[in-house]
Amino acid sequence: MSNQQTSFSRRTALRGLGLSLGLPWFESLVPSAAAASVAPTPPQRMGFIFVPNGVHLPDWTPTTEGFGYQLPYTLSPLAPVQDDLLVISGLTHDKGRANGDGPGDHARSASVFLTGAQPRKTDGSNIRSGVSVDQVAAKAIGKATRFASLELGCEPGRSAGGCDSGYSCAYSSNIAWSSEASPVGKETNPKFVFERLFGNGDAQAMDKSQQKRDALQKSILDFIAEDARQLQKQLGKNDKRKLEEYLNGVREVERRTVSAVANGEVNPDIDYPAPAGTPSDYGEHIRLLCDMMVLAFQTDSTRVSTFMFADAGSNRSYRHINVPDGHHDLSHHRGDAAKHAKIRDINRFHVAQFSYLLQKMKATPDGYGNLLDNTMMCYGSALSDGDRHNNENLPILLAGHGGGSIDTGRHLKVAEETPMCNLFMSMLDRIGAPVDFVGDSTGQLRGLQI
Repeated sequence: MSNQQTSFSRRTALRGLGLSLGLPWFESLVPSAAAASVAPTPPQRMGFIFVPNGVHLPDWTPTTEGFGYQLPYTLSPLAPVQDDLLVISGLTHDKGRANGDGPGDHARSASVFLTGAQPRKTDGSNIRSGVSVDQVAAKAIGKATRFASLELGCEPGRSAGGCDSGYSCAYSSNIAWSSEASPVGKETNPKFVFERLFGNGDAQAMDKSQQKRDALQKSILDFIAEDARQLQKQLGKNDKRKLEEYLNGVREVERRTVSAVANGEVNPDIDYPAPAGTPSDYGEHIRLLCDMMVLAFQTDSTRVSTFMFADAGSNRSYRHINVPDGHHDLSHHRGDAAKHAKIRDINRFHVAQFSYLLQKMKATPDGYGNLLDNTMMCYGSALSDGDRHNNENLPILLAGHGGGSIDTGRHLKVAEETPMCNLFMSMLDRIGAPVDFVGDSTGQLRGLQI
């Protein structure tokens, strides 16, 4: 029996009416002979975070290479996890350039982000891009988990019609593509993601469970309480504490998910009120979806996920950080210093949410380490400067240790015009899904490991 098979036969699930609550790994459930001879081998996961409209590079790029670099203003929220990530400078998405197709840089930036393929310029039904790296991984390893992949986003976007200079809205609204003509839609409502993660797959039972929980104002955990009590009898002291912390975390996420009121605040006096839809507070919306990603990875419900913080060309306002202007409008800054200052604050806000995700992963046990030890999270944009609409020297972060195969804590500068898809090749290799090429890749990216 392989290490990974041994490790993950020790996972279990708590069940209730129409529910299946996946659980993390417990050492107590390891047969004593196996525990003495086989160390747990957690699976590798990969995730991708897309942000629109490029960044203000002077406040993004570290001034020195290698270890010991100082985080610039935009990246400063990453200080608690600086040793767990790479800042990568110099990567390029050539197929995000016009290459004879004229304007439409924002739509191309989302479409090319994970595919490395030139999208067909059309606002009709004959869309064409390429298979995205996340879906390449999902096809290779997705059978090992309940969900092959998990797609998240904060803006629903549109799947038809024109959104950017003759490009279909399907390009602007999606980064995951299961085939050249098939974008994978994303879920924007945290409640629906929560229900999907913890439903047992039987639609009728899930619906019945939802109706009963709403009628009784009960939590998901109330329905699996008996199973949880029975499991505790099998666990050692440390694992009992781990189970309690995990269930408390699930209850907290559930409470925040269903208790979001009009102003985005949570009412602590209401345990399970009628759902209020997605939070009106943008930061809370992002963080709840980040929590869903962590839960999905922690319970091995999926090992592949994508998250669009906003759609390509998004003109969202950021009043909560005193930036009332539209993001896309600001990105056409024409060198205006006041606009630069606002853009960098938007960039910093996005990075702060990414830092929240990474810190949560780092605090989540996984085998004998933590979730971030066994995850690769790629964050960035397929536009460099929003005013120039250029696609070279992209703002890219790679967080997580890839099971010990990535030397983090550095600013890695690669040669000009190095394809972004070379990074994807390396990530696929580390997750156990090696391929001959992705998009316009020319080989694996050197420098991830010293």
